[in-house]
Amino acid sequence: MMKQKDERISCAGELLAHIRTVKMYSWDKLFTQRLNKRRELEVKHLATRKYLDAWCVYFWATTPTLFSLFTFSIFAIMGHSLDAATVFTCVALFNTLISPLNSLPWVINGMIDSVISSRRLHNYLSTPEHCSSELTISSDIVKDDFNRNTETIYDPTTVIIRNLCCSWSSTSTVEPQIILRDISLQLQKGLFIAIVGEVGSGKSSLLNSIIGEMSVISGSINSCGSIAYVPQVPWILSGSLRDNILLGKGFDTRRYEEVIQACTLDVDISTMIGGDMSHIGEKGLNLSGGQRARLALARALYHDSDVYLFDDILSAVDSEVASWILEKAIMGPQMKRKTQLLSTHNLQAIYAADMIVVMANGFVKWFGTLDSFLATPYSKISNPDSSSAVSATSSQKNKGPSTSEFNTKDVLDNGSVVDQEEQRDQTEAEGRKEGKVEIIVYKKYATLAGWSMVFLIFVSAFLMQASRNGNDLWLTYWVDSSSGTNNTRFYLTILAGFGIINSFFTLGRAFSFAYGGLCAAIQIHADLLGSLIGAPVSFFDQNPSGRILNRLSSDLYTVDDSLPFILNIFVANFFGLLGTLVVLCYSQVTFLLILVPLWLIYSKVQVDIT
Repeated sequence: MMKQKDERISCAGELLAHIRTVKMYSWDKLFTQRLNKRRELEVKHLATRKYLDAWCVYFWATTPTLFSLFTFSIFAIMGHSLDAATVFTCVALFNTLISPLNSLPWVINGMIDSVISSRRLHNYLSTPEHCSSELTISSDIVKDDFNRNTETIYDPTTVIIRNLCCSWSSTSTVEPQIILRDISLQLQKGLFIAIVGEVGSGKSSLLNSIIGEMSVISGSINSCGSIAYVPQVPWILSGSLRDNILLGKGFDTRRYEEVIQACTLDVDISTMIGGDMSHIGEKGLNLSGGQRARLALARALYHDSDVYLFDDILSAVDSEVASWILEKAIMGPQMKRKTQLLSTHNLQAIYAADMIVVMANGFVKWFGTLDSFLATPYSKISNPDSSSAVSATSSQKNKGPSTSEFNTKDVLDNGSVVDQEEQRDQTEAEGRKEGKVEIIVYKKYATLAGWSMVFLIFVSAFLMQASRNGNDLWLTYWVDSSSGTNNTRFYLTILAGFGIINSFFTLGRAFSFAYGGLCAAIQIHADLLGSLIGAPVSFFDQNPSGRILNRLSSDLYTVDDSLPFILNIFVANFFGLLGTLVVLCYSQVTFLLILVPLWLIYSKVQVDIT
């Protein structure tokens, strides 16, 4: 069942991740059918489990009645006479069997679930780490390598890659496919290094190997200082724009202003409701591709790292913004004495770089200065017309981009205080109701389960408790009127009749509850999926996918399993309490005089506690 549930949740996650595409191509019915198929398989296992639970409920509920029937029958047939001390002592002992017999199936079920969960955790925690001993952060090693192999004055914030071979897979049983081959580089502090090459040449893989995201097959990577990485697909936090830039770091007004202006985010902030505190949605759904790239760049700049890795970030913006970012962010005053690696096809960035790395098929084909690069055939990878690129770069530096006329301070002043009503319009906060459950909720659940099934459940539960009370009353009558063994068969026949009736109605209550719970679970999932598929795109912008996925996973599990179980216990205890009150009132009429005050006190205490 858990396997089928995982497959359904995985399919639901797929749907939520690509909901815009699904709606654009009208694939609603297709994905609904896919989810319903997985739900049907899950319901089959759920039905088996529920009907097994029904048998468990039947056995523990009928245990006192059946035990008393067989025990007293054998006792009477053997010629012994029943007395009050024997009967009610045995009945009390039989009732103590209910709790352990009730707990045993759930304990076994819980043990099975715990074994499955522990196995999953074990597999996860046993997964090999990408960062092995070949990837180290050691100033001593770097210092030794530099003193021995170069004449460069040692600087701790340097990356040394030596004879490196990497692959993406580290857990596969088959031989890993090597992506990077025999790479050796020494990257000094303060250099701006451009990584160029054709698509698929290994530029992004080289950056990922430096941050330890690839499996090192051979060779070593030694780095010193902190590293900031800006990927092609930025990671965006579900929160405000400022939260994404700070990411837990303390707020420095001056640096914050410099960063957002360098990344040209000040103009975007000025148009946002709530300024830089505007909620940008999960994964930046409310932002364009260029805005997401600039936001990730701003986050990296704000954290003031020693080494910066930029993975083709200029391709997400237009040429004018790219020029501004290159001059004010990548080559700006914040980046002095910082080591920067940029994989790019942008001409201005290539000709502004201090060093250039040329990659092809996972190899470093060439590494050197710009002047040397222009004299090699590899310069044609970028653009054969290098002179135009150089002139464009120089003119851009002299002229400066037109986007520099931004008033960042005004934007920050206006956006520091967020209008909570405007913020609420963008993203709805998850609410939780407290207090009593409204009657309409019970009515809705009863409607989904079927009113006929609800009626059958209550009638069978009432008659089950009535037959149990009748069984106890008949035992009392037998003890009081027994003067011999002549009427033993008569008393046993009536007692057996109560036992059979109790078993029949207990079985009916258990299976009707299981069937009604299944009907409600199936209908609730269908209604939930229908509402989800039919919701507008704005709903998914205002609600994170994790929150929606919780409705389809943990909340639906509560409806499938926990809710019917708790309701079953509630109904059983309710009619058990009712039967006890009837017996007490029948035997002691004065009990009614104290029942009402006790009920009022209990209700008052319960309200105060909640």
